[in-house]
Amino acid sequence: MDDTTKSPANVVGACEAKTRLSELLDRVAGGEEITITRHGTAIARLIPVRKTSSVESRRETVRKMRELACRNQLDGLRVRDLIDEGRR
Repeated sequence: MDDTTKSPANVVGACEAKTRLSELLDRVAGGEEITITRHGTAIARLIPVRKTSSVESRRETVRKMRELACRNQLDGLRVRDLIDEGRR
């Protein structure tokens, strides 16, 4: 969410955030993003934590990346040569 789309309900001052932290955390747990300001300037954003992927999921992602890297070899070409050729 950028500064132009924030609703006033999702922007709170630092002092108010301190007083209402528990409520704000409940809202964030429900999927909202809260921007905290100090003297009208945004200084922090409370956002929901993404569910972390399992170790197996990360291993599978690394395996796929390695597989992709093996399929996309330069076959003796040098990156510098490709750059130079692209500039001609």
